[in-house]
Amino acid sequence: MNAIAKVGAFAGAVVALGGLGSAVGASVGPIGEPERPSHQEHGKAGGHGGHAGHGAKKAPAATGLNVSEAGYTLDLVEDRYQRTAEATLRFRILGDDHEPVTRFATAHGKKLHLIVVRRDLATFQHVHPVMAADGTWSVGADLAEAGTYRVFADFQPEAADEGLTLGQDLFVGGTYEPQPLPAPAATSTVSPYQVDLDGHLVAGKTSRLTLTVTKDGEPVTDLEPYLEAYGHLVALRDGDLAYLHVHPEGAPGDGRTEPGPEITFSAEVPSAGTYRLFLDFQHAGEVRTAAFTAVASAHGTAH
Repeated sequence: MNAIAKVGAFAGAVVALGGLGSAVGASVGPIGEPERPSHQEHGKAGGHGGHAGHGAKKAPAATGLNVSEAGYTLDLVEDRYQRTAEATLRFRILGDDHEPVTRFATAHGKKLHLIVVRRDLATFQHVHPVMAADGTWSVGADLAEAGTYRVFADFQPEAADEGLTLGQDLFVGGTYEPQPLPAPAATSTVSPYQVDLDGHLVAGKTSRLTLTVTKDGEPVTDLEPYLEAYGHLVALRDGDLAYLHVHPEGAPGDGRTEPGPEITFSAEVPSAGTYRLFLDFQHAGEVRTAAFTAVASAHGTAH
């Protein structure tokens, strides 16, 4: 990956760092449907997977809020760092026997997807670690800014029936100046690209979100496949950073999905409130990230 739904937190492509492009913030309301890792597709709030149909339904539970779940634990080898743009993160996924898990299913071309975000949502990275024979994963990350970060591991053990998203905090020393969340807006600029967001999030209901990519004012019609899709969307709920990773409708090479300029998602957030959305897309050989602030309304209220 250059830098992997279900809404555990509204968060199944949220990142620049480690292979992702740089994120630019603006904001808006809609978002794609959550994926919940099922391992045919990894889709769950905090995983990857298929897309649910449209219409009202029970709101999904939050994902990525727990360090341990369903017998698995995210274990960071180190959770305290000095500021550096070239940090190396190391971690393991432990089973209920406290031993490292070494067999994982592949979802969107990777065994595990890692999201690293500062808790004020000012920085975002989507990276793909490499696992050693002993079950220890490692990957480079940019921790040049002080503060508290949340690390999300999105994966599915071969022995599990579905994917999981586990989260743990890490701390970077130094003077921390938390940034305010950008105001909601329907446009995000990642020069020379502009991404426009059309749609609105409604809690507990599948919402349709369309993102349109242009470059220097012209529609981009030759987006490149990135992790088996033309775009990946990650949503994080402001406050507790509940996580949701979603993938767009259709797929490259399916004979019906165009490579831009539009990327459409179906998503479901668990509650009304403010979310930060991160869209990863690839063009001209580089992954870039557009960021938005979106406000989800309560089911049944006017937009």
